[in-house]
Amino acid sequence: MKHSRVRNFLLILLLFISSASLFGQKLEPKKRILEPDTTITSKIMGKDYQLYISFPSGYSNKDTTKYPVLYVLDGSSSFPLFKSAREAMDLGNELEKVIIVGIGSGRDLASWYINRGYDYTPSLDTIYHRRSEKQFGFPNGTIKSGGAEKFLKCITTEIIPYVETHYKTTNDRGITGHSLGGLFTTWCFINTKGVFTRFGINSPSLWWNSNEVLTQAESFFDAHKTLDIPFTKVFVSVGEKEGPIMNLVMEKYSTLLENKAYKNVAVTKHEFSGETHLSVVPASLSRTLSVLYGTKK
Repeated sequence: MKHSRVRNFLLILLLFISSASLFGQKLEPKKRILEPDTTITSKIMGKDYQLYISFPSGYSNKDTTKYPVLYVLDGSSSFPLFKSAREAMDLGNELEKVIIVGIGSGRDLASWYINRGYDYTPSLDTIYHRRSEKQFGFPNGTIKSGGAEKFLKCITTEIIPYVETHYKTTNDRGITGHSLGGLFTTWCFINTKGVFTRFGINSPSLWWNSNEVLTQAESFFDAHKTLDIPFTKVFVSVGEKEGPIMNLVMEKYSTLLENKAYKNVAVTKHEFSGETHLSVVPASLSRTLSVLYGTKK
């Protein structure tokens, strides 16, 4: 009996030591990779684009219901935020049912940065090239810009047709982007003639090439007393702490558009208190959804 107690005690002690050793080990964080739903090889751009797709609740091929689509730039980083925000707001039926398509380019940080600098910019800016190459240690000639026109053609003739062929969509399309993505979205508003009817313009880099797009927009608004486009929603936002180079040009652009008072364009602008160019991202993406797709209460 005595030996049995000793044996049991030693067994419990051994288990305790083993457990303590196990729980005391430091675990490496798991590597999580967001996998795209599909990858499109663009003949226009000569590179691949990853599409990340989120469907509204109730989406089914067993019925004929069709849905609007929101195209999200910087898809690999922005898509998870949009997906999470939409799923949360869906719990309260706060949003229209919408398909969200994140457009990603590049599977690592370097290729993402290089690709967006070309795709989202409407003109050549060699100052941006040299500054970016120096800042991130890229070899001279790595950074290029001025690909917006080609990228828009890629979206309208390659990406949108793929989505509309394979999924149940209406022709109600939205587009949204942040920073250079916001610059591209601003540029799209005056260059797409009704292709998109909802625009999420967040922290737009309107400083690009000496405020070039802002100047183009001003000329466009002066030349168009009315717009022959479907009813369109525009949301423009910036963080309070982004600085004059961002805040002043965003305010000027949104005021120009507001003052035109186009009957078929609804403009909403917002400055997020206390937010920087980076911290503002989650808040601006959530607000983009609620402004562009919010249901009336």
